[in-house]
Amino acid sequence: MSIVVTVSNISLDGVIQAPGRADEDPRGGFEHGGWSRPYSDEVAGRVMGEGMSRTRALVLGRRTYEDFFGFWPRQRDNPFTEVLAATPKYVASRTLREPLPWANSVLMAGDAADEVARLRKEPGGDLVVLGSGDLLRSLMRRGLVDRYVLLIHPLVLGAGRRLFAEDGAFDALRLADSVTTTTGVVIATYEPAGSAPGASGPV
Repeated sequence: MSIVVTVSNISLDGVIQAPGRADEDPRGGFEHGGWSRPYSDEVAGRVMGEGMSRTRALVLGRRTYEDFFGFWPRQRDNPFTEVLAATPKYVASRTLREPLPWANSVLMAGDAADEVARLRKEPGGDLVVLGSGDLLRSLMRRGLVDRYVLLIHPLVLGAGRRLFAEDGAFDALRLADSVTTTTGVVIATYEPAGSAPGASGPV
């Protein structure tokens, strides 16, 4: 089996909205877009690179997919550009149509959680969910997330869309690994307390 790994930039008060750019996701009048960028460093880059080396495919919601496609193909001198282009990308959307514009992208037909459950049964590396809060919460409700990699930033945003919804189900987790960056970000890897995911080592 593969495992489903989610990688999320998150504030101390649980906000995951628009970490990358000011204009990334202004829904709800969110005014703090780009909040994670001042905290980037080589430690975080190394940990994320190690995670990508075990990635079989990315699983993305429509908003995250379009945002990534609008940014990464233009980053000519970044090593992640070619890696992301070459990595299979499964996209959850009710509005997009095939063919998708980014190389190696596949539109998931029907219910996205059902499709991820099917992909999870296949052998291979990790199925990695980047951002994609709405999609991620649907996978969480189905118990399909095997590993949470949370980049916990030392700031409180006070508003914004949160990873864990107020109406979410109870779920106990265990800390599998943690790394602290030079900027005070704690990269914490959690797994469901009652399961033992098959892939070796944390992201």
